[in-house]
Amino acid sequence: MNDLQTPPIPSQAKTTPLAIWSLVLGILSLLCFSIFTGIPGVICGHKALSRIKRSGGSVAGQGLAIGGLVTGYLGIAWAVVAIPLLMAIAIPNFVKARSTAQKNACINNLRQIDAAKQRWALENKKENAETPTESDLKTYFQGKPFPKCPAGGSYALRSIGEMPACSLPEHAAP
Repeated sequence: MNDLQTPPIPSQAKTTPLAIWSLVLGILSLLCFSIFTGIPGVICGHKALSRIKRSGGSVAGQGLAIGGLVTGYLGIAWAVVAIPLLMAIAIPNFVKARSTAQKNACINNLRQIDAAKQRWALENKKENAETPTESDLKTYFQGKPFPKCPAGGSYALRSIGEMPACSLPEHAAP
């Protein structure tokens, strides 16, 4: 038998947890959390690369750290460029939708006021030329407050034969 000693098996370099975290945070920055995970992912990636270079080969994970850096920087770029662009498109549409909803609610209020005027005229045997007051019509709203324009306009009740009007010109009942 040979008395040769077998050489020790070289141990495999351990992957630094910072490189793994860098990649995980970088991927999360692309999927859903953008800047909130992109910046920590980039920081972990740079720290991991620094530790790997200083270790002299005893620590691995350079590919993971680079992957984390790339995905982290892409997540940050997404947050800085694309999200404000999408907001610039979405916000005017939300404003338009809000004003349309206010206009529709106002027109609905005008119709309710007109229905209350018609009931008041019928029950009190009033002519088309007569104009009720707000206090005359309150009983027809069944304890609810008298309707108000959601956009801040004011209502003119007008005579029985005319449709009530809002002070905002775009809130005219058809």
